[in-house]
Parts: sequence; C-alpha cells; structure tokens
Amino acid sequence: MDAPPTVGVEEEFLLVDPRTGAPVGRNADVARTAADFGMDMQLEITRCQVETSTGVHTNTADLLRELRELRRGAAASAEKNDALLLAVAVPPTAPSELPITGTPRYHRIAESFGRLAHEQGLCGCHVHVAVPNREVALQVSNFLRPWLPLLLALTANSAIYRGDETGYASWRNILWRRWPSAGPPPHFESLREYESRVESMLSLGVILDRKMIYWDVRPSMSFPTVEVRVSDVPATVEETALLATLVRAAVMTARRAAVDGTEIPLMTQDTLRAAYWKAAHEGIDGDAVDPLRGGTIRVPDLLADLIERIEPALEELGDRAFVTDAATALLARGNGARRQLNAFRVRRQMSDVVGELAEATVHSCR
Repeated sequence: MDAPPTVGVEEEFLLVDPRTGAPVGRNADVARTAADFGMDMQLEITRCQVETSTGVHTNTADLLRELRELRRGAAASAEKNDALLLAVAVPPTAPSELPITGTPRYHRIAESFGRLAHEQGLCGCHVHVAVPNREVALQVSNFLRPWLPLLLALTANSAIYRGDETGYASWRNILWRRWPSAGPPPHFESLREYESRVESMLSLGVILDRKMIYWDVRPSMSFPTVEVRVSDVPATVEETALLATLVRAAVMTARRAAVDGTEIPLMTQDTLRAAYWKAAHEGIDGDAVDPLRGGTIRVPDLLADLIERIEPALEELGDRAFVTDAATALLARGNGARRQLNAFRVRRQMSDVVGELAEATVHSCR
C-alpha cells in the first residue's frame, strides 16, 4: 500500500416534532432548506428521515470538522421547518406506520415489502474506505466480519422505541435484520461467489435491485470503497469519528494481512449471529463474543484487543491518541443507548429522552 486510504461517512437522522417528539414527514422541505445553505442532503425511505454525506477525507481532524458542520446545518434546516433533528437509530415515539418518501423506487420497495418499509424509520451510519477494487473489498469484508458486533455495541443508540424500553441497546439492529439481505455478510472466497449470491437473491425476488444488498459490510454500490453499515447512527460526532477511524485502520490492517498471508479468524455464521445478538442486547454495558479466543469478554477489553490489533495503522494515521481519548470518553460517558436509558429512568418521560438526544446530536457542533 502507498498512502493511507481515504474515508467518508454518511449519517442518517430522524425528524421529529419539537413539542411531542413524534416523527414528522418533512424531509423534502428540510432538504430544500439545506440546499439554500449549500448542503446536499439525501432523502431516506420514510419522509421522517434525512441523510448527510461528508466529502472524501485523508485525516480525522478534517472529517470531524465536516461532521460538525453537517450536523449544525442539518439541525438549522430542520428548525426552519418546525422540526427537530435527532441522531437516534429508531423513533423513540412513533405511530404504527411512517409515511414513505415519494420516489418511484421507494414506493416500489414499500409495495413489495409491506410493513417492513412502512415501519422503517431506522437511522444508521455508513463508513466508506477507499479500496483499489471489489476483490480487495471482499478480502477486507472477510477480515472485518468478526469485529462487526463490537462496532455495533460501541454505537448502539436505540434503547427506547414507541415510548418504552426495548430491553436492547440497539433495537434498530433487531428490526433491520428482518430484511432478507441485511445483517452479517457471508464469508466470500471470491468475487464470483459474491456475484452469484447477489444474482440468486435478485432472481428469487428477495431484493429488487443491487442497492438492496444491505449486508453490514459490502463493496459499495456507488463508490470505489468498502462500506461498513453495521452501526446505529452514533449519538455524537465524536463517536462517529471514532467509528470511522477504527474502520479505516481496520481496513488498512486487513489489506496488509492479505499481502502478508496472515490468517484471518473465521467466525461461523451461527456464531456471528449470536455475537450480533449480544452486541444489540447489551451494547457497551455487558459481555461480547470474543472473535479471537471464543467465549465471552467485556466490551472494553475487546475494544482494547481491536485497538492493539490495528495499532500500526493507527500510528501511521497519527490517530492513536485520538482513538485512545475518544474510546475512554465513550466508555465513561456511555453511548446513545445508555444516554437514552439514563434520561428515561428518571421520570419515564419521553420529553427527557428527546431532549437528551437533541443535545447530544449537536454537542460540540455549535
């Protein structure tokens, strides 16, 4: 490898009524207002969601700066349309169905998948890291598979849904995996095997197009990148930057492992699904499945193992200190799931949860 790979991030947000916290279908209006500010905001499947996308970055400081700018601009655009922007992975309070965004593709998905689409409203974060080709993207995917549950645990931000506790740190992940093409990807030996699996899903009608390959790590459909999609949208920009930096360094480590012939730990699909469930259930406040030694391990200890494994890449990026500081702060303060539960358990009022989420969304962005 020559220069470190570039990185970019997409964040999805929920729009809610600032008085009630209920989702509001104003994404087209918010996007138009954002365009007046010079922002290019994307529409998601429900009219209660918007998405921002960073540019391509070579260092974490610049990425963090743009993430702050985008959240600040998105929050201001929402406010001008009598909406509140929340970095939250499921609606804390929601009707039984959410309105679908009026594009032909989204209507086609809604017609084909019914309540899966209408109950969507799920907000994630996607990290793109440049790779030279799709074959390398699949090599990286195989390396990352065992670590995806840890990334989910760190970013879990959906503990409250429809006015009550779910019993999970990431209820989004539980809901998301109902889609036939979502969740942990298989281990692929070749690009041919990957394409064969995709063509099979298309021919069976369980996806309508290639954009519906929702696996949590995949070769990007639009960019020359590997795309990691496992995480809830993090509560704060600092957590998003931490996620992106860990992913970028892990991609660099994966590429070097492929060149050096280093053996990649292979986790069976059943074990990986079990690791996903524990990550979604417990977040950072319980045990995780250890992808290296088997058994269980505390999440902070597993995070330390990952940082040690990718440390040469972090040193090359100049991000070792940032990751150490950001990880320490996250574990001490808690992720979005812990924030939500702490706010809810004081008075069991949804206004407290929405207020906590709104503050976290733009924390340090002003």
